[in-house]
Amino acid sequence: MSRIDFYHLQNQTLETVLPRLLEKAYATGQRIVVRIGTEERVEFLNSLLWTYNDQSFLPHGSKKDGNADLQPIWLTAGTDNPNQARLLFLADGANFELNECTAYERVFDIFDGHSEEALTQARQLWKELKNAGIDCFYWQQDAQGRWQNAR
Repeated sequence: MSRIDFYHLQNQTLETVLPRLLEKAYATGQRIVVRIGTEERVEFLNSLLWTYNDQSFLPHGSKKDGNADLQPIWLTAGTDNPNQARLLFLADGANFELNECTAYERVFDIFDGHSEEALTQARQLWKELKNAGIDCFYWQQDAQGRWQNAR
């Protein structure tokens, strides 16, 4: 059964937080899927991950790049998992279904705390997962930008 971590963005943007979280996840040696709300955002984030830090490298790709099975990090707007990832990142309102819990060891739901729609979606997912007995963890950033478990 999966562990689900909810990351509540309040002081930083997805574009700042996602690369850092992906670096940590990639360091575990696990393959990763990043599910994003739209194809346009997939390609924006795909480009961003090549340029966000000239001191880091995150090997990744999207449908545009091809070779999905060879990509350690796969960005998609769909529910595909062509690289057999065990870690799933959700961003920009990407959907997640309860029956997907067995497909991943860990799920990271990164949501915008300034969007009422994103807050509502995260609360609904939290409630559904907790009712199903799934381990859920809620993270907020402190004033220094460190993630603190808030529950």
